[in-house]
Amino acid sequence: MKSIILVVFTILLTLNVNAQRRSGNMNNIPQTNREPTEEEIAKYEREAEERKEEYIANFLTTLEADDFQKQIIKLTINSFLEEKIALLKTRFEHHLDRNAAIKKLEESHFAELKELISEDDMSKIKELIKGDFNEKEVLKEKKKKRKKKKRNKN
Repeated sequence: MKSIILVVFTILLTLNVNAQRRSGNMNNIPQTNREPTEEEIAKYEREAEERKEEYIANFLTTLEADDFQKQIIKLTINSFLEEKIALLKTRFEHHLDRNAAIKKLEESHFAELKELISEDDMSKIKELIKGDFNEKEVLKEKKKKRKKKKRNKN
């Protein structure tokens, strides 16, 4: 009787240990270290460009400028972003040098626009540069306007 209980206890113990080992191995997802392909890089760049255009278009809806001014602002923002990306890709000896170059770019790039647009629009552009522009609020407003138009049609 003692030997049967000992055998059953041993079997249960080994099954329990074996089950714990298997569950531990199932959670391990194999990691692959590979370089992205040319197609993946091109797809990412295309999606980033589309997202940038959408972001700028949403920002331009918040401005009170006319269409000509909005087009100039759009071109200026695009050139600003390209120059900023070029600065970020450039190797600097110290990160403070990079930060100083970016700050100088932010201060000088939109100097020409100050004469063309209103103070309110210029303050919105400065918020965009700092990263304070909340695109979600703009999208909510667009959605509300669409719903109103839909209700008015019916």
